[in-house]
Amino acid sequence: MEKSFSIPISRRAFMKLVGMGTVGVLTGAAVHSSKAAAAPIGASGKGLPTLLSADVCVVGGGAAGTAAAVSAARKGAKVVLIERGISLGGLATQGCVFPCMPTFAEGSDTPYITDLNNRMEKQGVSPFQDVTDSDTFYGGGRARYVPEYLSLVYEEMCAEQGVDILYNAALVGAQTDGGRITACIVQTVAGLGKVEAKVFIDGTGDALLSRFVGIPVEKGSEKTGRNQPMSLRFEMGGIDMAKVYHFFRDELKDGWKTPLSDRLIIDALKDGRTPFVEFDKMKTTAKFFQGGVSRGELTKDDVVYIQAFSIPGKPDVMSMNCPEMPALEFSSTDAVSYSKAVSFGRKMMRRLAAFFIKNIKGFEHAYICREASMVGVRESWRIRGKYYMEAEDYLKAHHFADAVCRTAYPIDIHDVKLDLFKKLKKGDYYEIPYRALVTNEMSNLLVVGRCASGSFAAQASFRIQPTCMSMGEAAGIAAAWGLSQNVAINEIKWEEIPESMRSYVSK
Repeated sequence: MEKSFSIPISRRAFMKLVGMGTVGVLTGAAVHSSKAAAAPIGASGKGLPTLLSADVCVVGGGAAGTAAAVSAARKGAKVVLIERGISLGGLATQGCVFPCMPTFAEGSDTPYITDLNNRMEKQGVSPFQDVTDSDTFYGGGRARYVPEYLSLVYEEMCAEQGVDILYNAALVGAQTDGGRITACIVQTVAGLGKVEAKVFIDGTGDALLSRFVGIPVEKGSEKTGRNQPMSLRFEMGGIDMAKVYHFFRDELKDGWKTPLSDRLIIDALKDGRTPFVEFDKMKTTAKFFQGGVSRGELTKDDVVYIQAFSIPGKPDVMSMNCPEMPALEFSSTDAVSYSKAVSFGRKMMRRLAAFFIKNIKGFEHAYICREASMVGVRESWRIRGKYYMEAEDYLKAHHFADAVCRTAYPIDIHDVKLDLFKKLKKGDYYEIPYRALVTNEMSNLLVVGRCASGSFAAQASFRIQPTCMSMGEAAGIAAAWGLSQNVAINEIKWEEIPESMRSYVSK
C-alpha cells in the first residue's frame, strides 16, 4: 500500500517529532546586530516521508541555485532543486530585477552565463547590451533577461539535464549526522517531507540552510547594524517611449543633448536604461521630482532612489527599479519588519505610478501591469566560511589560485557611504576563492550567491546576479567532482580539478 502523509499536521503531532539538534530553528537575534549566532534545535525528521533522493540537493532556485543545479547535473550528478516559489530565477523573475549589473571585468562570463545568453537570444529577446561608451558600461554580466522568457529557459536547462524541481517547497529544517547534512525538511502542498542527498548547496540568499545546521553567520553593517535597503519593484505598460524621451531631453533639458547622454537615452528607448536617477548630476530632473514632494504627491522616501529600464520585446513597458524602502525603518532580517516593508513599499509604488502618469509626458495612459512577487533583498545573512572576503580583496584586486570567478563591480552600498568606496582601474579585477563557498562545520555543504562568506562591504560587490551565477556554476561542478572522487566538499582544492573541467581558471 502506498504510504501517505496528510496535512495539516497538528501542533501535538509536530511536537512529537521534536528532537535534539537536527533541524535548525532560528532564534530571535537582535534586529540590528551584525552577528547572528545560529542555535540549532528542532525536529528529528523521524516519520517524515522522503520525497526525493539525489546526489546533490540545491535549496533555492535563484541565479546562483539554478546555475548550481544545472552545472552539477551536467557533470553527471543526480540533482534535486528546491524552490519556494513556482518559477526559477529568483529576483530576476519573481522580483522584477532587470537587467543584470555589469562586472566591469572582461572575461568574467563563465560558460554557464555564455550558454544562458545564447539560449535567451534564440528566444528572440537578445540579452546583449550595446553601449557606445566603453568607459561607462563594460565587462561581462551586462545582460537583460526578460523574466517570462528566463523562467522558461531555466526550466528547459533543468529538464535537459534531468534536474528534479520541487516547487512550492519551503525549507523548514535539516537533518545532520556527524558534521554532514543528510536531509532537508520542507513544507509542501502535501505537508512536511524530506529530501535526502549526499551534497547540499545553499542558494537561499538568506543562508537559511546554513543557519539551520549551525554555520556561523553575520548580518548587516559592522558599523551600523543595518541591512542594505530592500526594494519592491514593478512594471508599467502603456507608455509612449518617444514622448518620454522628448520630455526629458527637450523640456527638462538636463544635459541630455550631449552625445553620450543622447546615445544612452536613444538606447533606452529601444531596450536600455532611462534617465530617472542620479539627482546629484541632474539638477533639473531632481527639482522635477522634488516638486512632487512639495505638492504632496510624493514623499521624501519615494524620491531617494528612482530608476527605470525599458524591456526588450515589450515596446511600451518599463521595469521600475524602485521603490526602495528606507533601511532606517525596515530590516530584511526581521520577520515583522520585513512584512511591514512590503506594505510600505506597495504604497510607495502606487504613489510613484500616479506621479508618473500625472506629470511625465508619455505616461498619460500608463498603468501598473506587474508587481514583484518577491522583495528585492540586497543583503541579509552572510556565512563565515573557510575564507572570509573583505573590502581589501576588492580594493587591492586580490587573485586566488582557487578562484571560481572574477568581478570588478564596485562596493555598492545603498545605505552607508564608506570612505573605501572606489571603482577599480579598468582592467583590474578581484577573484572569489572556492574557500568562500565552503565551511569548516559541514563537510558536504556549499554556499553560493549573496550569502557567501564575506563582510558587509565585500558582499556589496559580489552580490550581483552574474557573479552569483558563476559561484553557483563552480559549486555545481565541485559537488559532482567531489562525489566522483570521494573527496569531502569542504576539502576540495578547486585548483587541482583539471582545467578542462573547471568553469574558471585564475590567470
